[in-house]
Amino acid sequence: MKHAEFDAVVIGGGASGLSAAAEMSRRGASVAVVEREESLGGILNQCIHNGFGLHQYNEELTGPEYAERCVTALDKLSVTVFTGMTVTQMEQEEGTHLLYGFSRESGMLRFRCRAIVLAMGCRERNRGNIGTPGTRPSGIFTAGLAQRLVNIDGMVPGRECVIVGSGDIGLIMARRMTWIGARVLGVIEIQPYPAGITRNIVQCLRDFDIPLYLSHSVTRIYGKNRISGVDVAPVGKAGGEASGAFHIPCDTLLLSVGLVPENEISRKAGVRLHPETGGPVVDARYMTSVPGIFACGNVLHVHDLVDYASEEARRCGESVLDFLSGVSIGEQIRVRTGRNVKYVVPGRLSVTGKNRFYLRSMVTGTGALLSVRLGGSEVLSRKLPYVQPSEMISFDLAAEEAISSRLASGEEETDLEVSLEIPKKEGT
Repeated sequence: MKHAEFDAVVIGGGASGLSAAAEMSRRGASVAVVEREESLGGILNQCIHNGFGLHQYNEELTGPEYAERCVTALDKLSVTVFTGMTVTQMEQEEGTHLLYGFSRESGMLRFRCRAIVLAMGCRERNRGNIGTPGTRPSGIFTAGLAQRLVNIDGMVPGRECVIVGSGDIGLIMARRMTWIGARVLGVIEIQPYPAGITRNIVQCLRDFDIPLYLSHSVTRIYGKNRISGVDVAPVGKAGGEASGAFHIPCDTLLLSVGLVPENEISRKAGVRLHPETGGPVVDARYMTSVPGIFACGNVLHVHDLVDYASEEARRCGESVLDFLSGVSIGEQIRVRTGRNVKYVVPGRLSVTGKNRFYLRSMVTGTGALLSVRLGGSEVLSRKLPYVQPSEMISFDLAAEEAISSRLASGEEETDLEVSLEIPKKEGT
């Protein structure tokens, strides 16, 4: 078995992994990136549409162009890259971490390092996750698989298409399937609001007159060898079927029913996972419950924009360097969700510096008020023009200000609570 030793090893060569690796290498750490695919860039390589980089580079890029920027930045640094290699196991030994990677070319390789960054991204939910009744014919794909078939392999999944779920990948594939000559007969969304960001609703559905059926679900799939159609029904108030069901003949069904952080290897290593995000529970420096193991990007929580994943990864890389240098983070305060907030990441507030938090709303509405409270004191209040579950919210908080407010109020040690309030409409 071959051996290699680094200060830090990053698992995953997508935007987050590359951004974290670049940040650490730029500041003098010896870093390796382990990627299971044959090339770097992750899912960006199959996302040939534009819309990436608006925050990161102040210009609109395609997915491959964004990935190229990340790879080019890495090429200028002393980062060792292992592609076509899968990490199969992580262990701890005498204050260091051991990783075992396997590839067809080099066989088994054992890495020894002082820190690990988890950046494996996320995977799609499939038909088994939503339990739609019916037969099991061909012609049913996850939206991401269909995207790969069209954009990478040059294949056409079908000609008469229905899409289940209005997640961003599904919306983008509605447009992509239309461009290659297929007919998209409808996008079926079980929630009363779209799951994708507003930009994609407009550019991928409305611009092509593709119908979006909100508060509807696919109740049955038909077909023996290949799918021949689906039944669609409105969702009743109690979650059951309402009147108005209809049938759509089709030969292709794409599933865009959500993403799940890819954390099988994290679980094996004893990393505690968050019940809402599906990713690791992390403190203010993005360190998981296992000392020396950090997480960032979609493996931590699913982002709506890759720009934010890269931003988070750089902050994670900075924290890893502090950890390697023996810099103590000091006191931390637990962060918890309040009204209308699904989750907040990270789960701790550092009292010694500036913190950036990311959260998801559980409600849709205009004129929302973001409220952050520590004990009986409000330490941050911000009005947001519009909130919806599909769009991530972020805010900065200088810990010194929060602590001063707490001390001034005479409160004892307590949690930081993050809430969203939606103003009630007149007459309600």
